[in-house]
Amino acid sequence: MNEFLAYLWQFGRLTPHQQEVVAQKATRVTLRKSDYFVEAGAVAQRVGFVEAGVLRVYSSTEQGEERTRYFIEEGHLILDVRAPGAPHPEAPCLVQAVTACRLVVFTAQQWQTFFQLIPGWETIVHKIIAQAMREKMARVLPMVGQDAAARYTSFLTNYPQLANRVPLTYLASYLGITPSSLSRVRKHIR
Repeated sequence: MNEFLAYLWQFGRLTPHQQEVVAQKATRVTLRKSDYFVEAGAVAQRVGFVEAGVLRVYSSTEQGEERTRYFIEEGHLILDVRAPGAPHPEAPCLVQAVTACRLVVFTAQQWQTFFQLIPGWETIVHKIIAQAMREKMARVLPMVGQDAAARYTSFLTNYPQLANRVPLTYLASYLGITPSSLSRVRKHIR
């Protein structure tokens, strides 16, 4: 819980009483490798903070092909920016543990009560979302127009801690290449 409170402090200050309110609502959840935080067809029901482990956010095409959109590692929030409980009109994203994970979790309803109970909570959440959007743009924009080798090299440079923690099939999917193409790229880079 201390990691989550320290995370929040990056975006705004909470009084000791407000920290206690947040801590009382929190639940610790552990996921085994391959367990889901959000399953297919589900609506946003929980908000989570990753204390340990790596999760992947992915969707499936109509042909059943999985497309990894991004990875969530320690020190990051799993938060759907749409209204909690809202249905997903587009292809739903699934959130699956790539490694064993330890999370601090709140129900969507608990998360919403913080808006009434904690002055400034809305500002904190807006700052969290803004940072997540900046991180997403920093991940995606450099990959546009790059070849497979450049995308892989960029991934290694920006996320060296993830390279050995995620299976190559997920990494290839994230980079938009086939696993065999990734193998060829890795041979040339070594």
